[in-house]
Amino acid sequence: MIKVNPERTADELAIRTLLAELIWEADTAAIDDLDRYVACFSDDAEWEMFGDVRRGHVALRAGAEERRRSGMMGPGTGVRHFLGCTVIQFSGADTATAKSYIQAYKGGAQNPQLFLMGEYHDTFVRTGLVWKLSKRRVIF
Repeated sequence: MIKVNPERTADELAIRTLLAELIWEADTAAIDDLDRYVACFSDDAEWEMFGDVRRGHVALRAGAEERRRSGMMGPGTGVRHFLGCTVIQFSGADTATAKSYIQAYKGGAQNPQLFLMGEYHDTFVRTGLVWKLSKRRVIF
């Protein structure tokens, strides 16, 4: 049984908003407009998918650019990500973890086809009032 901690409600909402912003930016940010996407991550963030590990803003941006160039995601691809069943746990005053299911569809609104399904295992850090994603491990 998960108990609600009213003192952490604002933090949980901030983390959920950050997760939603990441999804929107992953799907809609153009290759030359990835600043908001990268800003969702801590400076030393780590992102891992398919055995490819990226560390820091420069490497995270390069990975996002590569996924756009390949047509895996981004504007014009018709790809949309959906996040669900997110469970957030606080491990300290300024740290949290989350696990979520992720689905990715291609084909646009007229012909959506599931092409990826997996899990996000995330770690967050707070600096001041701002939560950032510091580590993401994507499991398919």
